[in-house]
Amino acid sequence: MTNNDPKFEFDKPEMVENIISHYPDKRSAVLPLLHLAQSQEGFISSAVMRTIAQLVEAAPAEIADTVSFYTMLYTEPQGKFNLQVCQTLSCSLNGADELVDHICGEYKINPGETTEDGKFTLTKVECLGACGTAPVVQINNDYHEGLSIESLDKLLDSLE
Repeated sequence: MTNNDPKFEFDKPEMVENIISHYPDKRSAVLPLLHLAQSQEGFISSAVMRTIAQLVEAAPAEIADTVSFYTMLYTEPQGKFNLQVCQTLSCSLNGADELVDHICGEYKINPGETTEDGKFTLTKVECLGACGTAPVVQINNDYHEGLSIESLDKLLDSLE
């Protein structure tokens, strides 16, 4: 974390106060504040971590530890569509690895990267909890189950 980042301010300070007021210990508000900041900025910068640390009276390193633990918190800008491909055994046996390889080849990105146009970010994730309909790809907040390369292509082509 560097101190060279510009200062971060929440767009809606009243929401911040509302979130903090729900907890007897300010530190308990860290995750909701991180979600709010990410919804505003698209990712969690070091400036966001410093601001939240100050709000909850914690060290910035403690906030960074929290951010690094949760896969749904991003420290880099993400594409408009975050393609999260499940990598657990059921999905792998049912074609998830082929879906990842196809996305890599088709969009010229590797897992953890974003397309040049900023449209897609590819992420390999652990269990999305839909083993019975594997392979599963979560696109932003929506699950898409039982995908083939053809149905994935059709789905991705339909995204604007």
